[in-house]
Amino acid sequence: MKIASFNINGIKARHPALCDWLDEAQPDVALLQEIKSVDENFPREIFEERGYNVETHGQKGFNGVAILSKLPLEDVTRGLPGDDTDEQARWIEATVTGAKSAIRLCGLYLPNGNPCPGPKYDYKLGWMKRLKARAAELMAAEEPALMAGDYNIIPLDEDAARPEVWHEDALARPESRRAFREIVNLGFTEAFRARTRGPGHYTFWDYQAGAWDRNDGIRIDHFLLTPQAADHLVDCRVDKEIRNRPKPSDHVPIWVELDI
Repeated sequence: MKIASFNINGIKARHPALCDWLDEAQPDVALLQEIKSVDENFPREIFEERGYNVETHGQKGFNGVAILSKLPLEDVTRGLPGDDTDEQARWIEATVTGAKSAIRLCGLYLPNGNPCPGPKYDYKLGWMKRLKARAAELMAAEEPALMAGDYNIIPLDEDAARPEVWHEDALARPESRRAFREIVNLGFTEAFRARTRGPGHYTFWDYQAGAWDRNDGIRIDHFLLTPQAADHLVDCRVDKEIRNRPKPSDHVPIWVELDI
């Protein structure tokens, strides 16, 4: 089963590029972030024509997550538990069943947190506490599950081309990295680093200042797998080359292949 994560930075602007990539990469499941669309305006037909079941958790103009799946989506839930007052559309879950096992899929768009310090950074850290609580529940279930998406976290200095410029940013501050490590240390496998070591691997390049041309990137899109999912990990890669295409997102897809 090939499961991808892709922050598309606006479904209205990016759906032609997204469809081109789907046709080429043929993921069984794609977890999308930053659709920037309410549910009723999401162009579900163009994905249903390609054989995908579509579930969205949208928000006008901001945020928004979705799942596209060639397999039936069961037990779909929306919103990260822990704060009934949170209206930001950043979390969606569903279960799919492969040839060997079912797996719980959690798609997320973690808050950016800038400027920091400030209320946006407080919201980010609070959101990560709730994420840790949900992650602990997934671990306790002792079943295949994953949490994937745009985490807005640069885990280590080697995950940035110029780490020194990010040290005071919400994506790399010590508190952010500590919160991320606390989640991983519950027992999750960070899929990309389980397959690929060393610097120079990125999933995001800013539109400004020629970042793509200079390969001035950061790695902020991640797959975290429970042990029961990690046992089935075959590969995890980043489709970097599509960042060079017309009207790209500032992110590129990352995907895992699971023998499940």
